[in-house]
Amino acid sequence: MTTGLLAAILFAAFLHAAWNAVVKVGASKIGAMLVVSLAEVIIGVAVVLFRPSIAPEAWPWVIAASLTHLAYKSFLTFAYERGDLSRVYPIARGTAPMVVALVGAATLPDAVAAHEYAGIFVLGLGILLMARGVFTSAEDRRLLPFALGSAAATAAYTLIDGLGARVSGEPVAYVGWIFIGGGTLFSAVMLLWKGWGTLPRRPRDWVLGSLGSAASYGAYGVSIWAMTLAPIAVVAALRETSILFAVLIGWLVFGERMDGPKWLAAALILVGVALTRLQPSLP
Repeated sequence: MTTGLLAAILFAAFLHAAWNAVVKVGASKIGAMLVVSLAEVIIGVAVVLFRPSIAPEAWPWVIAASLTHLAYKSFLTFAYERGDLSRVYPIARGTAPMVVALVGAATLPDAVAAHEYAGIFVLGLGILLMARGVFTSAEDRRLLPFALGSAAATAAYTLIDGLGARVSGEPVAYVGWIFIGGGTLFSAVMLLWKGWGTLPRRPRDWVLGSLGSAASYGAYGVSIWAMTLAPIAVVAALRETSILFAVLIGWLVFGERMDGPKWLAAALILVGVALTRLQPSLP
């Protein structure tokens, strides 16, 4: 993996943490995610209008990805209603790389080296340590099923999108169609279930949601592009450094408490990134 590709994936990780912070800061988490999803549809339409068509073989992948994105957004929204950014985000994102690596070892054509699996493992340890608070404090443990559901959906759409983008022949347009499909499904389900009163009234919420949607597209598009150039399991693991960015956002922006174990978890995440960057020595 080149340094430029690594930098692009890390920037995508930051964008992902940023748009999750937008959802968390909203008074209504469902309302905030609705704005993000509606803006995603607009962004997706704008993208596909100016890009070549995707291959017909990619459409089943688009449909599958849209459904898993509906599940991902739903679980994540309900988890944020019950827990803090620095707790929900690590759990929701943390187990996905391990699932991708385990499933990918049996189903994906990519060759993943031993040191890359070691990096994935260390990343997982750091992520799980970052999420320890829900088990050791009085925080609402009802967030766990939703956060784990979000993680399962993340693992599913990571595998689907990595393969779908490859057969699409046009990764940028592929992401645009995912935004149209996933954004439409989430918006329709939530509006039918919760009603139109769920939509925010303040212009500020719409501006923030639109910015969050743009950040989401940047994060997602860069990641899918990277999966066409590097092993899916490694890209998925590097994306989870977004947890480090989420913790920093929580600390610097939301005033969340940083203690020794959180810093240790951040260090483990960075070590995991370094391990995935190791190159085998030449004879």
